[in-house]
Amino acid sequence: MEIGIKDKIPPAFHSLFWEMYEGAYGEFWLKGGRGSGKSSFVSILLLCLLIRDREANAVIYRKVAETLRESVLAQMQWAVQQLKLEKYFQVQLNPMQMIYRPTGQKILFKGADDPEKSKGVKLSSGYFAALWFEEASAFHGMEEIRTIQASILRGGKGLTILSYNPPVSADNWVNREALVQEEGRRVHQSDYRQMPQEWLGETFIRNAERLRKRDERAYRHMYLGEAVGTGGQVFENVSVRTLKKEEKELVGNWYAGLDFGFASDPDALVICAFDRKRRTLYVLGEHVRVREKISQLAEKCREMSPGKVIRCDSASPREICELRGLGVNAVGVKKGPGSVEHGIRWLQEAEEIIIDQKACPETAREFSCYEYARDQNGRFIAECPDRNNHTIDAVRYALEPLIAQRVVKLRTGGIQ
Repeated sequence: MEIGIKDKIPPAFHSLFWEMYEGAYGEFWLKGGRGSGKSSFVSILLLCLLIRDREANAVIYRKVAETLRESVLAQMQWAVQQLKLEKYFQVQLNPMQMIYRPTGQKILFKGADDPEKSKGVKLSSGYFAALWFEEASAFHGMEEIRTIQASILRGGKGLTILSYNPPVSADNWVNREALVQEEGRRVHQSDYRQMPQEWLGETFIRNAERLRKRDERAYRHMYLGEAVGTGGQVFENVSVRTLKKEEKELVGNWYAGLDFGFASDPDALVICAFDRKRRTLYVLGEHVRVREKISQLAEKCREMSPGKVIRCDSASPREICELRGLGVNAVGVKKGPGSVEHGIRWLQEAEEIIIDQKACPETAREFSCYEYARDQNGRFIAECPDRNNHTIDAVRYALEPLIAQRVVKLRTGGIQ
């Protein structure tokens, strides 16, 4: 069977379609705002996977079973109509499923009210070629996702697809997890601006523009799919992306910092560079490990920052001494009243903090998710919590010479 899909899939998804169709990755995270086309795209892809392979089946999960009929079942029926396959697919409501009449292949629809129930999902023949979590942000976390994955994807190579509108808080589990660079994972972002306007209609475009003019922050979250934050994020100048070649080679302004771990806390070594002209900070590399031997840490320091000064937490003089004995140019930073606040303020005043998403996943997570502390009523207060900030501390230590210049200017009245 030949199916023409090019005019059914928005241009933003053309290359992604072939990556998914050919199984280039095992896990695809599709995030985007309202009208981004991600759900329509996935529904068409699933039909193509079934028609290509007579052993392939699919299962679609939403967190609450009661939402299935009006959401993903309706979405799959739309895809069948778009591809003019109505005579080939039969819909059943109890149990909820779509059956491909020529072969008996199935698309199952399940609620994840109890993830353990996924162990009972069986097929009489074939395998699950695709597992789709629609509105993945409604699930409780990766443990819930992995429980279902382990039960469903057996007996064949299958895709896991998570589609969602990013929650407003960068600290939400799905936003944090999307920053993790895992082998076999592909993260894709889209928004309505990449869709043909005639698909969306004049009313949709008009409403989006109206919100953009009235409340840009709400517009960015609702229509662009950005995690704009709860209003309590410490750093609003962070960009997580792939660095350009010339940005990675800013070795002339290279700084290295090391925060020592304790017990379950990791050692965090960070390499960064600062463009004074543009007041832009680049985080180029990281090494974050728990319970690492000092000899292994020293080897990593020599490898990542050969011969250069590595500024460390001065509260750990013993570790600094051991590193120096192992050939690392380690020095302790000067600490005093207000040193943390001065460092945070310096980072906030940078024009932009650009973090290499592939080389520095933990730094990206910490900077993106770091929020002010809350009082007993849940309101944000002007206090930075001392947790989940190991790479942030390492960056502060690395930039001590620059931060110290700001403190001197403050004391002399050079900065207001």
